[in-house]
Amino acid sequence: MSHHPEDHALSRGPRYRSVWITFVRNALIREMTFRSNFIITVMTRALWFCSQVLLFKIIFHNVQHITPGWNEYQYFAFMATGMLINALVESLFMPNMANFSELIRTGNLDFALLKPIDTQFLVSFEKMDLAMLNQILLATGLLTYALSNLPDDSSVQVTAAGILLYLLFVAAGVVILYSLMISLASTAIWFGRNQGLYDFWFYITVFARYPRSIYQTATPGGDVIRFVFTFIVPILVVVTVPARVLLDTLGQQAWLAGISIATAVIGIFLSRLVFTWSLRSYRSASS
Repeated sequence: MSHHPEDHALSRGPRYRSVWITFVRNALIREMTFRSNFIITVMTRALWFCSQVLLFKIIFHNVQHITPGWNEYQYFAFMATGMLINALVESLFMPNMANFSELIRTGNLDFALLKPIDTQFLVSFEKMDLAMLNQILLATGLLTYALSNLPDDSSVQVTAAGILLYLLFVAAGVVILYSLMISLASTAIWFGRNQGLYDFWFYITVFARYPRSIYQTATPGGDVIRFVFTFIVPILVVVTVPARVLLDTLGQQAWLAGISIATAVIGIFLSRLVFTWSLRSYRSASS
């Protein structure tokens, strides 16, 4: 049995928008059906958020800079940016990537392949964790708090153009992480269950939780980490670039912005190739 998901071309823009809205509606219905779980998840995330802010409040009570170029409120802007990007990735894509191996194991991927819609679109957006979206509100609140408390001598001026540029690089960060996730999820077609690869995803994305400059040390290990996760697997640009763009502190590292955009474009292209290549190796449950 041969499958060619690319036959369902992405040429029907309005239909894809309406399908995505249907996915959102279904996710909302699921969340409201299990309201207790929704409330517990929201509260748990809120407690985690408060603990992170409190932790770094304690740290900055003892030091002025956590790393060169990042004082307390600059770092909170960085933290808020990271939370925003992770909230978008984990709410929109993580449930689907975790479910992809189950689609293969149960044979339900057959039904996805037969539907008159692009398979990658379907397996990427069908499920959503709307409880995670409260992180967007919390991250926005933290970002507003950070920007409003920057020193008076700060050069940061929040403008409409600056916000749009910031959102552009936030979107680039989301695309970079999505590209990595869908590529790793696609390997389930060859390996069956790929829990170890998901663990690998979390292990490498942990580096994005801290500014790139924090790895600028005299030890060789720091230089290796900066090189690998800037040029080979560019995780360090995911949060650092939008945060520095917003704070207007890129300076001589403006080339990082180019790497961010280039990685997003190349990443989405390569992940599409990996996904379609993996589907060619898929043997349906009926074959």
